[in-house]
Amino acid sequence: MARTNPRTGPTNEYLVNLINNLKKLSTEKKVRLWRAIAIELEKPTRIRRIVNLERINRVCKNNETIIVPGKVLASGDLNKKLTIAAFSFSEQALSKINKSSKAISIQELMQQNPQAKGVRIIG
Repeated sequence: MARTNPRTGPTNEYLVNLINNLKKLSTEKKVRLWRAIAIELEKPTRIRRIVNLERINRVCKNNETIIVPGKVLASGDLNKKLTIAAFSFSEQALSKINKSSKAISIQELMQQNPQAKGVRIIG
């Protein structure tokens, strides 16, 4: 007899609140980007996006605002001025980002730019 476990979704309280806030803001402001981020964050940790600074540096333009629905890692260098929002950052990535750019949480980006003007998803 095979035992099946129902999918429970995220158990991290901060993550659950963030997902609910993203969905709520998406509905209020009619911005599909926030809903897309919420759906990405609902995925299991092993499937969630992991992006290195090298990739961010390669695909982004100067003075851009990007969002990573997952974790940013420190592999590579960042030589552009960017605003990077992510669910989490490695400590080394934070120190590299803060030299030339700005690292913020997804929650902060939602407050600063509720319409998500000029925000790109990187993954």
